[in-house]
Amino acid sequence: MSARPRVLVCGTGFGRVHLAALTAPGSAFELAGILARGGERSRACAEESGVPLHTGVETVPGDVDLACVVLLGDVNGGPGSRVAAELMARGVHVLQEGPLLRDELAGSLRAARRHGVVYQVNTHYVHLPPVRRFIAAARTLRPVYVEAACSVQVSYHLFDILGRALGGLRPFDLPAPTGGGPFRTIDGTLAGVPFTLRVQNQLHPADPDNHAHLLHRVTIGAEGGTLTLADTHGPVLWSPRPHLPAEARKTTRLDAAADPGLDLPTTSAIGPAGTPTYREMLATVWPDAAHRAIAGTWQAARDRIDPLPAGQHYLSVTGIWQTMATALGFPERLSGPPPRPMPADELIAAARTELEG
Repeated sequence: MSARPRVLVCGTGFGRVHLAALTAPGSAFELAGILARGGERSRACAEESGVPLHTGVETVPGDVDLACVVLLGDVNGGPGSRVAAELMARGVHVLQEGPLLRDELAGSLRAARRHGVVYQVNTHYVHLPPVRRFIAAARTLRPVYVEAACSVQVSYHLFDILGRALGGLRPFDLPAPTGGGPFRTIDGTLAGVPFTLRVQNQLHPADPDNHAHLLHRVTIGAEGGTLTLADTHGPVLWSPRPHLPAEARKTTRLDAAADPGLDLPTTSAIGPAGTPTYREMLATVWPDAAHRAIAGTWQAARDRIDPLPAGQHYLSVTGIWQTMATALGFPERLSGPPPRPMPADELIAAARTELEG
């Protein structure tokens, strides 16, 4: 084993995020190679990274410590879980990107125990700083309701975020959805808490990475206020409950009451109020999150952590996600070019004109 753990990246779609993480200055890991079908993009990635390109598990050298399997799973007709199984059979620890079906995940967890390796699922977004802040803050609350919205492409990942924020996902009830337009609405319960979920159940088959209205937006209501993850990349916001003290009814001025609640900001940012640009997101924020996931899997391997107990959370995530997907049905098929992102400048100018007019 080398001084730095040697990591294989399988797939060069979203796998390019993992490549950026492993080749960044100061990475705690060494990129050992790329496993892919051998197309032009994969060849270019291997050449730029200075590592060998493998088109089959059988050619992967025996000194690979860990593999990031960033290939489509069974639900999308991809080879991800088969590749993961072949690598685990060779004694390689595996970090696999979701979404995964429950039976395929259970099979991978059993294979990991059989071969004495660590197997973990990665939903990526839970490693982003704003999501981590949101989860940490949510765990201090006693939720009375949860509202969430997401695009169907990242709905699996949403349930990982919610499960961590709520301390679990069961008991749950996700009845048939209602509504029309881009979003379908499910009113049910999650972790025993009233839960409203809005999913943009639309997909462009030839361009699945585009056409989403948003990634994730989550609000958890508690007795004292609401905690909101405004977007997957932040900010995280806390809004105390609106409250007019009884004393205010007796004063000539509403703001004259001595109640300290009147001095609370109507909304406060938990952490930075700013967010990254999309370029910064792709260049550093996502690779940093991938590096954190890889490091967590390697730490579990070094500590010889049994993958089954940790896998129970993802079995719940997978089972509930499948229940939601069944309730929603097949996504509406979109066509045409993706909408062009609109900068805020136009809106800022309109707002300034209104306020100054």
